[in-house]
Amino acid sequence: MLQKFQRSFLFLLGVLLLLNLVQAYFTELIFDEAYYWHYAQEMAFGYFDHPPMVAWMIKLSSFFFDGELGVRFVSCLLSSATLILLWMTIEQKEKQRYVTHFFLLAFSMTLLNAYGFFTLPDTPLLFFTALFLYSYQQFIKKPSLLTAIGMGLVMAALMYSKYHAVLVIVFVLLSNLKLLRNSYAWLAVLVSLTAYSPHFLWLYENDFVSIKYHLFERPNAAYSFEKYTLGFFVNMIALFGLTFPWVYRSLFKVKARDTFTKALIFLVYGILIFFFISSFSRRIQTQWIIAISIPLLLIVFNDLLQDEKTRKWIFRMGIINSVILLYLRLGLVLPALLPIHYESHGNRAWVGELQSKIGDTPVVFENTYRLAPMYAFYTGNLTFSLNNINYRQNQYSIDHSEQKMQGKDIFYVSPYLMNEKLAFTNVKGGMYYGKHIDNFESYRRLRCYLEDKVFSLEETESHLIKVYNPYEYDIDIQKLRFAVGYLNDYKRIKDVIPMVAKPTNPEILTLKSNDTTNFTFKFPKPKKLRPGYFRIGISENQLHYGLNGNSIKLE
Repeated sequence: MLQKFQRSFLFLLGVLLLLNLVQAYFTELIFDEAYYWHYAQEMAFGYFDHPPMVAWMIKLSSFFFDGELGVRFVSCLLSSATLILLWMTIEQKEKQRYVTHFFLLAFSMTLLNAYGFFTLPDTPLLFFTALFLYSYQQFIKKPSLLTAIGMGLVMAALMYSKYHAVLVIVFVLLSNLKLLRNSYAWLAVLVSLTAYSPHFLWLYENDFVSIKYHLFERPNAAYSFEKYTLGFFVNMIALFGLTFPWVYRSLFKVKARDTFTKALIFLVYGILIFFFISSFSRRIQTQWIIAISIPLLLIVFNDLLQDEKTRKWIFRMGIINSVILLYLRLGLVLPALLPIHYESHGNRAWVGELQSKIGDTPVVFENTYRLAPMYAFYTGNLTFSLNNINYRQNQYSIDHSEQKMQGKDIFYVSPYLMNEKLAFTNVKGGMYYGKHIDNFESYRRLRCYLEDKVFSLEETESHLIKVYNPYEYDIDIQKLRFAVGYLNDYKRIKDVIPMVAKPTNPEILTLKSNDTTNFTFKFPKPKKLRPGYFRIGISENQLHYGLNGNSIKLE
């Protein structure tokens, strides 16, 4: 297949691949990458925050290399493959004269550049968006059994990458409603749903934990025009840097002259309108709109083939963008080049400082799913993120990390241990403290369920809690304490009040394994605010209260 590409294209592609491989090797992991590396230690069809594609990529990378490149190798390959697909999707013969413009345009797109070597869920999202558009282009040319099956598998892979992928599929469908009468299109959907069914099954078996978190449990804040809506427009600019006026100029100029171009237009405007509306209720992160980079690259490149002005300015601004991005990429490896600390700086240092003090002792980090996997990656030692009621659930809430810590002598790192010994200092000067705990045990997977539908602080009667014990052993009730966490209207914890929870049967002394025990409680009065929500937390062995119940609305 590579014989179809001219030498200049293959040369620039090879240079970019080599640059990404070198960058991947020398740049320390960022925290999200370490977290996804933790995913890959237990292979599954789903994870707390995301579908499993990012973990599969890391696992595959680890078969070829160790260290950082063992996390990022597949990402480097996919980023190059994305450019190949985009080039194949462009059908104008004049493209052969503007290979350099193509690579400048792609390289100057900030996150498209960064995800050329970082391993994040957006990396496969970009690749499979490009593959989906290419497969859709082939499908509308000649619908057939083969193209339908291929497009269905690509849609499934797209959804395995990131939940935002549903927007890509939906807006392409909306651009061509005739597909609703196309039997091959329905076959593609059937193939996609069948291929995606293992993830649906995983969601069902895990009580739809990902969906519940993203839709109902995720904390928010009061609306701010500057942070939310204005921030959304800043993100639109940040995606393209100095080329942004010419990128959006090309978008405004393009006409839907054919079905495929119409799909590109619908995809860009659909995603932008969706997140513009969303910006009135939550802060929009830049990577949430990154999928528009793929159709916009095609739109802009097709425009510069026809418009000399666009071609000239994309080339000029693309060079400046690229020089800036190359400098920033070098700064990821050499901290002295950047005026600010970035999270790829100094992780080996703090990990080494802590390990020098505690050796190979397993470490429990309280309230940080960022530090726990980073320490595990660079030491190979056991870690666990113990999440309390002031934090959030994450992958450590549902995997086997807690089980591996039970009964071990561990070192406990927490922001609440100011009177304990200094554990380590990060590169920003932040200090972390810790202490040794013998025979560690925690019960963070205990779950609290409330049957009543309406709750009010004005009520004086008792409420029933059902506490489910998922462990393979009984738990002594004397080791447990209960509390109510009061949240504001944006589901942020503001007050945690201990409460008395009594077993409905006074003779019950233990929570039976894989069984439910009933307790009664009355709401303690909040101290700091009139709350909008509450949740139940359980403390075991004097640890801080956990995340044992869902956020529930107060009337």
